[in-house]
Amino acid sequence: MIFLGADHGGFELKDKIKQHLDKLGVPYEDLGAYSSEPVDYPDYAFAVADRVVAQGGQARGILACTTSVGVCMAANKVRGIRAAVGYGEAAVSRARNDEDANVICLAGQDADFDEALRMIDLFLGTPFSNAERHVRRLGKISERERRRVA
Repeated sequence: MIFLGADHGGFELKDKIKQHLDKLGVPYEDLGAYSSEPVDYPDYAFAVADRVVAQGGQARGILACTTSVGVCMAANKVRGIRAAVGYGEAAVSRARNDEDANVICLAGQDADFDEALRMIDLFLGTPFSNAERHVRRLGKISERERRRVA
C-alpha cells in the first residue's frame, strides 16, 4: 500500500501521482490535502508517516509540499520513518537501494511532472540492497531512535 499526502504546495503534484498510480494499478490511500487551500504540511506528513509505520514495513509513503523539505523534516520525526527528498532520479534510486527509504518527498513548486513520475517509478521499483554496510548503518539509526528521549 502507498500512502499519499501533500499540503497546498504539493496538491497538484499529488493528483498527478494518483493518476499515475491508477494507470499502474498500484493501490494507494490519499490522506489529503484535498484542495489547494492553505494548510499545514506537518499534519499530512505525520498522517502518512504514522500509516507507513503502522503497516510494519509493508507500505511506503509519498509526500509533497512546495519544496519537499518541510514534509521530509516532519516525517522523519516519526520513529521508523526513513524519508528522503527526491531531488533527482539518482538520489531516489540510492535512497531506496542504500537507505531503504520508506517515504519519498517531492517538491510541488515548478514540478516537472514527467521527472516526478519517473522518480515515483524508481521509488516503487528499486529494492533495498541489504548490503552489510547499509544494514549496519540503518541499525545505528534504529538504535538511536530507540534511545531517544521524548
